[in-house]
Amino acid sequence: MKAGTLYLVGTPIGNLEDITLRAIRILAEVDVIASEDTRRTAQLLNHLEIKKPLISYYEQNKDSRTPELLARMSAGESVALVSDAGLPGIADPGMELVAACHASGITVSPVPGANAALSALICSGMDTRRFTFLGFLPRTDKKRRELLESFVEREETLIVYEAPHRVLEVLGAFSKSLGNRQVVIGRELTKKFEEFRAGTVDEHIDYFNGIEPRGEFVLVVAGANGETVAMSAETINNMPLLDILNELLVNGVSRNEALRTMTQKLGISKRELYKKIEQLKAEEPI
Repeated sequence: MKAGTLYLVGTPIGNLEDITLRAIRILAEVDVIASEDTRRTAQLLNHLEIKKPLISYYEQNKDSRTPELLARMSAGESVALVSDAGLPGIADPGMELVAACHASGITVSPVPGANAALSALICSGMDTRRFTFLGFLPRTDKKRRELLESFVEREETLIVYEAPHRVLEVLGAFSKSLGNRQVVIGRELTKKFEEFRAGTVDEHIDYFNGIEPRGEFVLVVAGANGETVAMSAETINNMPLLDILNELLVNGVSRNEALRTMTQKLGISKRELYKKIEQLKAEEPI
């Protein structure tokens, strides 16, 4: 072990057996453990029969704790940073401390472990070659819509974390901004009631309207690759797209808003919809 080093230690996301031998050794050897939730970390350390000083490090106190931890490492102490579960810094505090360590010339070392986002992704059956982790989406409708709409035409898989009481709200946001895409929902990963559900956005909304969502959720959303839309291309081609667009325009809806509304209903990108509309215009009799 190197003196004056920050170790980023991955901890189990549910099943306590999902911790590496190296992680156990590092936790036992460091001078202090910085933890997002000291009570939860204490439970893990008790399970591992490790006794080490704990110091809290979370979103609300990171500004005051960061210089304190930097001072300790500069004096030669080794520090392990752990989050509630999984890898520190992934949808959890940590990146500011890491950046500060780099700026101060302090060594940072990863101790890999479990991660809910990647665990859900590999179990989703969706494209794992290109993906974007969005973490927890913004709480306000406006900011959430703006973020999701920036991915409407992008083809990579999306990964989202969400609490049970907001799952339906987020699924509704998917429906409005991304259309009726395929989504695989992972719940309570590695725990006793672990579950994966595959279906369209609308199917998940129907399901959770009939049963209360429980547990921690990871939602894996298909990208805009032309294979993830519930409505078939044949169905869309047979729809009176120009009539639908003109009706929206007559009712006072702006062109951009009308196109956005249609992409949401059809589950296709604006670029694809615009192309179809231009083709239909070209085919209209003079």
